[in-house]
Amino acid sequence: MTDHSPSAALLAKAETLTEALPYLNRYAGATFVVKYGGHAMGDGERQRDFAEDVALLKAVGINPVVVHGGGPQIGAMLKKLGVESSFVDGLRVTDAETAQVAEMVLSGAINKELVAWIGEAGGRAIGLSGKDAGMVRAVKVTRTTRDPDSHIERAVDLGFVGEPQLIDRRVIDTVSAAGMIPVVAPIGIGADGQTYNINADTMAGALAAALGAARLFLLTDVPGVLDKGGDLLTDLDPARIAGLVADGTISGGMIPKIETCVTAVEAGVDAAVILDGRVPHAMLLEIFTRRGAGTLVHARGLEKPSV
Repeated sequence: MTDHSPSAALLAKAETLTEALPYLNRYAGATFVVKYGGHAMGDGERQRDFAEDVALLKAVGINPVVVHGGGPQIGAMLKKLGVESSFVDGLRVTDAETAQVAEMVLSGAINKELVAWIGEAGGRAIGLSGKDAGMVRAVKVTRTTRDPDSHIERAVDLGFVGEPQLIDRRVIDTVSAAGMIPVVAPIGIGADGQTYNINADTMAGALAAALGAARLFLLTDVPGVLDKGGDLLTDLDPARIAGLVADGTISGGMIPKIETCVTAVEAGVDAAVILDGRVPHAMLLEIFTRRGAGTLVHARGLEKPSV
């Protein structure tokens, strides 16, 4: 006699859909801002997974807004063109020639490649930069550095590196309402018409705040914030984060990412999440399962709905 009962694999898929239902209801109509960057951008399989995830979010009634980075690709193009680069505290010093190359790579090659991947996955995406319709008004970044011997602080000129000052959300709202997915290159424009290169994490955080996003996702090359034993910290608030920075648990390149998350949630974003973009469908696991997949930062008690 033939056994017609469902296989364990099919039952597992059904259970996954059942688990996702309350989260689908909770986030219907919400805006998610997703910063996509790191080494996952150079991996065709990972890019395809990411594009499928973004297209799925739009299909189930969530409004994703993608902000992409491109530091490694800019570096590769500068090297190919023989343009020297220097860095201060992890930020590229951007002279006029470097700014032109950065805009070419970010607004051109990378942006349109992501638009194409999302289109192939069944979504309708449109490539933008902060210059389009004056969406992101930027101001020049000011930085200081301390001399390790004299401890004297001095100003550092990073060139055409900017940070968002004002966000006009109308173009994002228009694109999203038309059923399309905005894919934003981190380029802004100054009051004098000058083009500024903006850190992609910073750009994503500013857009999330301006859009009143339910979630800000920073996809990176690490699982999230780890404790001193190497275990993932899944739930943090600004007070605990301050302590983890003070005792050295959070250090190096994680500090600006976690600062972006804190700034976003304090500006009204419901929660920000640091995720490993190398893990297939990590964003979907974080959104639609009880366990989650990264480090969630929130300003107050925020829990996933029970099923």
